[in-house]
Amino acid sequence: MKITIQSLNKQYKNGFSALKNINLEINEGLFGLLGPNGAGKTTFMRILVTLMKPSSGIVQVDDFDLMRHRRQIRSMLGYLPQDFSVFSKLSTWEFLDYTAALAGLTNGRERKRAVDEMLEKVGLYDARDRQANKLSGGMKRRLGIAQALIGHPKIVVVDEPTTGLDPEERIRFRNLLSDMTHREIIIILSTHIVSDISSTCNTMALLNKGELIYNDAPEKLIAEARGHVFQINALDSDLDTIKEKYPVIATIPSADGWEVQVVADGLHDFHGTEIEPNLEHAYVYRMEYGLDN
Repeated sequence: MKITIQSLNKQYKNGFSALKNINLEINEGLFGLLGPNGAGKTTFMRILVTLMKPSSGIVQVDDFDLMRHRRQIRSMLGYLPQDFSVFSKLSTWEFLDYTAALAGLTNGRERKRAVDEMLEKVGLYDARDRQANKLSGGMKRRLGIAQALIGHPKIVVVDEPTTGLDPEERIRFRNLLSDMTHREIIIILSTHIVSDISSTCNTMALLNKGELIYNDAPEKLIAEARGHVFQINALDSDLDTIKEKYPVIATIPSADGWEVQVVADGLHDFHGTEIEPNLEHAYVYRMEYGLDN
């Protein structure tokens, strides 16, 4: 299975261009879409799941065209929107049972088993009789993940899936997605949280102001930043100057002041030690220094 995107544009009536000439191929496995808030990620996701029409361009899922085969593409999809909400009068179990039926699980016995298994996977089995709209924010997010994954979709699209999840829940979610990769399935993870991408995705794209500025493996983006990440041992009096001169990734208290991690093409006025970059360093370096894709 493959999603092919050619010359995709989205311009709103007020003239704002949310997406600008996106060309992208997404294959089976975990694909990460990374970018700051306002980069165009949600617009891109909504187009892929047929909730929004592009201004121009082509989106194909195998031999299906997004504009001509919307029903067929929708039947393949599992989707968790950023603004996921639940029905007010349904229990957790009833809500997931309802969404499972919509996803095509028509056999009652098989659907019950699938719902129970999914609630167990996302850690909501003990809350199955609780009213869904009274769950905590993190539990509602887990329920949203469950409804996106149930019914064995061929394409799973999740927009900011770990928003509101604590670290343990975030790890549970990542493991859940990783467990699905043995199937022939495309999982698209859109987020501004860099660790969600580095922990799960083999390929990724980076959006900024509606433009695609990177599309390759996370490791290659990290390689770009090698030699451009430094740790400066700084005094309190140096902090403001360092922040003015360089993008600061982290400030860690030390016995003599601060250990400050920065990205830069080179250090001036301060002595620093080169350190090995991670994906967060690489993301900030690409965003700040605007390398060509």
